Amino acid sequence: MLIQESYTDVATQAGGDMRIFIFHPTLAEYPQAKWPGVVVFSEIYQVTGPVARFARQIASHGYIVAAPSSYHEFTGPEPLAYDGPGTDKGNEWKITKKVTAYDEDAALSITHLLSLPTCNGRIGATGMCLGGHLAYRAALDKRVAAAVCYFATDIHSSTLGEGKSDDSLARAGDIGAELVMIFGKQDTHVPPSGRDLIRKTLTEANVTFSFYEVAWAQHAFIRDELSKGRYDPAIAGICFQMLLEVFNRTLRSELGPRVGDVGEVEDVC
Repeated sequence: MLIQESYTDVATQAGGDMRIFIFHPTLAEYPQAKWPGVVVFSEIYQVTGPVARFARQIASHGYIVAAPSSYHEFTGPEPLAYDGPGTDKGNEWKITKKVTAYDEDAALSITHLLSLPTCNGRIGATGMCLGGHLAYRAALDKRVAAAVCYFATDIHSSTLGEGKSDDSLARAGDIGAELVMIFGKQDTHVPPSGRDLIRKTLTEANVTFSFYEVAWAQHAFIRDELSKGRYDPAIAGICFQMLLEVFNRTLRSELGPRVGDVGEVEDVC
Protein backbone atom coordinates (compact mmCIF):
# COMPACT_ATOMS: atom_id res chain seq x y z
CA MET A 1 0.00 0.00 0.00
CA LEU A 2 1.25 3.51 -0.79
CA ILE A 3 1.85 5.96 2.04
CA GLN A 4 2.12 9.71 2.50
CA GLU A 5 4.45 11.38 4.98
CA SER A 6 4.06 14.62 6.91
CA TYR A 7 4.61 16.01 10.38
CA THR A 8 2.91 18.22 12.92
CA ASP A 9 4.37 20.18 15.82
CA VAL A 10 2.41 19.95 19.08
CA ALA A 11 2.90 22.20 22.11
CA THR A 12 3.79 20.40 25.36
CA GLN A 13 3.64 21.39 28.99
CA ALA A 14 6.99 19.72 29.65
CA GLY A 15 8.81 22.10 27.32
CA GLY A 16 9.18 22.78 23.62
CA ASP A 17 7.05 21.70 20.70
CA MET A 18 7.03 17.98 20.02
CA ARG A 19 7.28 17.01 16.38
CA ILE A 20 5.09 14.04 15.45
CA PHE A 21 6.04 12.38 12.18
CA ILE A 22 2.99 10.97 10.39
CA PHE A 23 3.04 8.01 8.00
CA HIS A 24 -0.38 7.64 6.40
CA PRO A 25 -1.67 4.84 4.13
CA THR A 26 -3.44 5.94 0.99
CA LEU A 27 -5.75 4.26 -1.51
CA ALA A 28 -6.72 6.60 -4.33
CA GLU A 29 -9.91 4.65 -5.00
CA TYR A 30 -11.10 5.07 -1.39
CA PRO A 31 -10.68 8.72 -0.39
CA GLN A 32 -12.94 8.31 2.68
CA ALA A 33 -11.20 5.23 4.08
CA LYS A 34 -10.57 5.09 7.82
CA TRP A 35 -7.61 3.36 9.41
CA PRO A 36 -6.45 2.32 12.87
CA GLY A 37 -3.69 4.39 14.45
CA VAL A 38 -0.36 3.21 15.84
CA VAL A 39 2.11 5.24 17.90
CA VAL A 40 5.71 4.22 17.20
CA PHE A 41 8.08 5.23 19.98
CA SER A 42 11.74 5.55 19.06
CA GLU A 43 14.89 4.39 20.73
CA ILE A 44 17.18 6.92 22.49
CA TYR A 45 18.24 8.35 19.10
CA GLN A 46 14.80 9.84 18.25
CA VAL A 47 13.20 9.14 14.85
CA THR A 48 16.15 7.78 12.91
CA GLY A 49 16.18 6.14 9.50
CA PRO A 50 15.54 2.66 10.96
CA VAL A 51 12.63 3.96 13.06
CA ALA A 52 11.11 5.74 10.06
CA ARG A 53 11.44 2.62 7.93
CA PHE A 54 9.78 0.57 10.67
CA ALA A 55 6.95 3.12 10.76
CA ARG A 56 6.58 2.97 6.96
CA GLN A 57 6.34 -0.81 7.11
CA ILE A 58 3.46 -0.60 9.56
CA ALA A 59 1.72 2.18 7.64
CA SER A 60 1.90 0.22 4.38
CA HIS A 61 -0.28 -2.45 6.01
CA GLY A 62 -3.07 0.07 6.58
CA TYR A 63 -2.27 1.92 9.80
CA ILE A 64 -1.82 5.64 10.42
CA VAL A 65 1.49 5.83 12.25
CA ALA A 66 2.54 8.66 14.55
CA ALA A 67 6.20 8.75 15.59
CA PRO A 68 6.90 11.43 18.24
CA SER A 69 10.30 13.01 18.87
CA SER A 70 11.00 12.21 22.50
CA TYR A 71 13.63 14.81 23.39
CA HIS A 72 11.88 18.08 22.51
CA GLU A 73 12.83 19.51 25.92
CA PHE A 74 16.51 19.28 25.01
CA THR A 75 16.92 19.49 21.23
CA GLY A 76 15.15 19.68 17.89
CA PRO A 77 13.42 16.79 16.11
CA GLU A 78 16.53 15.72 14.25
CA PRO A 79 17.81 12.21 15.07
CA LEU A 80 20.96 11.54 17.03
CA ALA A 81 23.75 9.63 15.36
CA TYR A 82 24.42 5.97 16.14
CA ASP A 83 27.83 6.81 17.55
CA GLY A 84 29.47 7.49 20.90
CA PRO A 85 28.35 11.14 21.30
CA GLY A 86 24.83 10.34 20.08
CA THR A 87 24.55 7.40 22.47
CA ASP A 88 25.83 9.48 25.37
CA LYS A 89 23.31 12.26 24.71
CA GLY A 90 20.43 9.84 24.32
CA ASN A 91 21.27 7.99 27.53
CA GLU A 92 21.68 11.25 29.44
CA TRP A 93 18.38 12.71 28.26
CA LYS A 94 16.61 9.41 28.89
CA ILE A 95 17.14 9.80 32.64
CA THR A 96 16.84 13.61 32.68
CA LYS A 97 13.35 13.74 31.17
CA LYS A 98 10.52 13.27 33.66
CA VAL A 99 8.38 10.14 33.44
CA THR A 100 5.29 12.37 33.46
CA ALA A 101 6.68 14.10 30.36
CA TYR A 102 7.04 10.77 28.56
CA ASP A 103 3.42 10.05 29.44
CA GLU A 104 2.35 13.47 28.16
CA ASP A 105 4.09 12.76 24.84
CA ALA A 106 2.20 9.48 24.52
CA ALA A 107 -1.14 11.06 25.39
CA LEU A 108 -0.62 13.89 22.88
CA SER A 109 0.34 11.42 20.14
CA ILE A 110 -2.75 9.31 20.80
CA THR A 111 -4.96 12.39 20.90
CA HIS A 112 -3.54 13.60 17.59
CA LEU A 113 -4.24 10.28 15.90
CA LEU A 114 -7.81 10.25 17.22
CA SER A 115 -8.32 13.79 15.94
CA LEU A 116 -7.66 12.75 12.35
CA PRO A 117 -10.85 12.27 10.29
CA THR A 118 -9.21 9.24 8.67
CA CYS A 119 -8.65 7.41 11.99
CA ASN A 120 -11.18 4.75 12.93
CA GLY A 121 -10.74 5.39 16.66
CA ARG A 122 -8.61 2.35 17.50
CA ILE A 123 -5.06 2.81 18.69
CA GLY A 124 -2.04 0.55 19.13
CA ALA A 125 1.51 1.28 20.26
CA THR A 126 4.93 -0.15 19.58
CA GLY A 127 8.57 0.78 19.87
CA MET A 128 12.10 -0.47 20.30
CA CYS A 129 14.50 -0.16 23.27
CA LEU A 130 13.42 3.01 25.11
CA GLY A 131 10.45 2.98 22.75
CA GLY A 132 9.51 -0.52 23.87
CA HIS A 133 9.25 0.76 27.43
CA LEU A 134 7.24 3.78 26.26
CA ALA A 135 4.87 1.52 24.32
CA TYR A 136 4.35 -0.45 27.54
CA ARG A 137 3.54 2.78 29.38
CA ALA A 138 1.23 3.85 26.56
CA ALA A 139 -0.74 0.66 27.29
CA LEU A 140 -1.67 2.26 30.63
CA ASP A 141 -3.83 4.65 28.57
CA LYS A 142 -7.26 3.07 28.20
CA ARG A 143 -7.46 4.34 24.61
CA VAL A 144 -4.76 1.86 23.58
CA ALA A 145 -5.97 -1.63 22.63
CA ALA A 146 -2.62 -3.36 22.04
CA ALA A 147 1.09 -2.71 22.43
CA VAL A 148 4.08 -4.53 20.95
CA CYS A 149 7.18 -3.86 23.02
CA TYR A 150 10.54 -4.73 21.48
CA PHE A 151 13.37 -5.31 24.00
CA ALA A 152 11.83 -2.78 26.39
CA THR A 153 14.68 -1.37 28.45
CA ASP A 154 14.55 -0.28 32.11
CA ILE A 155 11.16 -1.83 32.92
CA HIS A 156 12.76 -4.56 35.01
CA SER A 157 14.96 -2.10 36.91
CA SER A 158 12.42 0.75 37.22
CA THR A 159 15.13 3.24 36.19
CA LEU A 160 13.45 5.33 33.49
CA GLY A 161 13.31 9.11 33.71
CA GLU A 162 14.39 11.77 36.17
CA GLY A 163 15.89 10.23 39.27
CA LYS A 164 16.09 6.87 37.45
CA SER A 165 12.78 5.89 38.98
CA ASP A 166 9.58 4.80 37.25
CA ASP A 167 6.43 2.93 38.27
CA SER A 168 5.92 0.89 35.10
CA LEU A 169 6.08 -2.54 36.74
CA ALA A 170 4.16 -1.39 39.80
CA ARG A 171 1.29 -0.28 37.54
CA ALA A 172 1.06 -3.50 35.53
CA GLY A 173 -2.40 -4.12 36.97
CA ASP A 174 -3.62 -0.92 35.28
CA ILE A 175 -2.91 -2.27 31.79
CA GLY A 176 -6.07 -3.08 29.89
CA ALA A 177 -4.42 -3.53 26.50
CA GLU A 178 -3.02 -6.77 25.12
CA LEU A 179 0.77 -6.82 25.22
CA VAL A 180 3.37 -8.56 23.09
CA MET A 181 6.79 -8.52 24.77
CA ILE A 182 9.76 -9.41 22.54
CA PHE A 183 13.34 -9.89 23.77
CA GLY A 184 16.58 -11.40 22.57
CA LYS A 185 18.22 -13.87 24.93
CA GLN A 186 21.59 -12.31 24.03
CA ASP A 187 20.34 -8.84 25.08
CA THR A 188 22.69 -7.50 27.75
CA HIS A 189 20.33 -4.58 28.48
CA VAL A 190 17.58 -6.83 29.87
CA PRO A 191 19.16 -9.85 31.60
CA PRO A 192 17.41 -13.18 32.23
CA SER A 193 16.42 -12.16 35.74
CA GLY A 194 14.89 -8.96 34.37
CA ARG A 195 12.88 -10.82 31.75
CA ASP A 196 11.71 -13.28 34.39
CA LEU A 197 10.58 -10.41 36.64
CA ILE A 198 8.60 -8.76 33.84
CA ARG A 199 6.90 -12.03 32.88
CA LYS A 200 6.10 -12.88 36.52
CA THR A 201 4.69 -9.41 37.21
CA LEU A 202 2.48 -9.39 34.13
CA THR A 203 1.20 -12.87 34.97
CA GLU A 204 0.35 -11.97 38.55
CA ALA A 205 -1.35 -8.76 37.38
CA ASN A 206 -3.56 -10.83 35.04
CA VAL A 207 -2.42 -8.91 31.95
CA THR A 208 -3.21 -10.48 28.57
CA PHE A 209 0.23 -10.87 27.03
CA SER A 210 2.54 -12.93 24.84
CA PHE A 211 6.20 -13.22 25.74
CA TYR A 212 8.87 -14.10 23.18
CA GLU A 213 12.58 -14.67 23.86
CA VAL A 214 14.62 -15.30 20.71
CA ALA A 215 17.63 -17.52 21.39
CA TRP A 216 20.29 -15.82 19.24
CA ALA A 217 18.94 -12.26 19.08
CA GLN A 218 20.83 -9.34 20.57
CA HIS A 219 19.60 -5.96 21.72
CA ALA A 220 17.93 -3.85 18.99
CA PHE A 221 17.94 -6.73 16.50
CA ILE A 222 15.21 -5.05 14.40
CA ARG A 223 17.27 -1.88 13.82
CA ASP A 224 18.07 -2.19 10.12
CA GLU A 225 21.54 -0.67 10.08
CA LEU A 226 24.84 -2.29 10.86
CA SER A 227 26.78 0.22 12.95
CA LYS A 228 26.56 -2.09 15.97
CA GLY A 229 26.28 -5.40 14.16
CA ARG A 230 23.02 -6.55 15.76
CA TYR A 231 20.47 -6.45 12.92
CA ASP A 232 18.89 -9.83 12.14
CA PRO A 233 16.50 -9.46 9.17
CA ALA A 234 15.09 -12.99 9.42
CA ILE A 235 14.10 -12.73 13.08
CA ALA A 236 12.93 -9.13 12.61
CA GLY A 237 10.59 -10.30 9.85
CA ILE A 238 9.09 -13.06 12.01
CA CYS A 239 8.54 -10.63 14.88
CA PHE A 240 6.87 -8.17 12.52
CA GLN A 241 4.32 -10.85 11.71
CA MET A 242 3.58 -11.09 15.45
CA LEU A 243 2.98 -7.35 15.44
CA LEU A 244 0.61 -7.61 12.48
CA GLU A 245 -1.29 -10.48 14.08
CA VAL A 246 -2.11 -8.62 17.28
CA PHE A 247 -2.81 -5.29 15.56
CA ASN A 248 -4.98 -6.84 12.85
CA ARG A 249 -6.96 -8.74 15.47
CA THR A 250 -7.38 -5.99 18.05
CA LEU A 251 -7.51 -2.83 15.92
CA ARG A 252 -9.49 -4.02 12.89
CA SER A 253 -12.01 -6.52 14.24
CA GLU A 254 -15.29 -5.81 16.04
CA LEU A 255 -14.63 -8.09 18.99
CA GLY A 256 -17.07 -6.62 21.50
CA PRO A 257 -16.24 -6.49 25.22
CA ARG A 258 -13.61 -8.90 26.54
CA VAL A 259 -14.84 -11.69 28.79
CA GLY A 260 -12.15 -12.56 31.31
CA ASP A 261 -13.13 -16.16 32.18
CA VAL A 262 -13.34 -18.37 29.11
CA GLY A 263 -13.31 -21.59 31.10
CA GLU A 264 -10.68 -24.24 31.65
CA VAL A 265 -8.72 -25.35 28.61
CA GLU A 266 -9.39 -29.01 27.84
CA ASP A 267 -6.30 -31.19 28.26
CA VAL A 268 -6.57 -33.47 25.24
CA CYS A 269 -4.30 -34.25 22.30
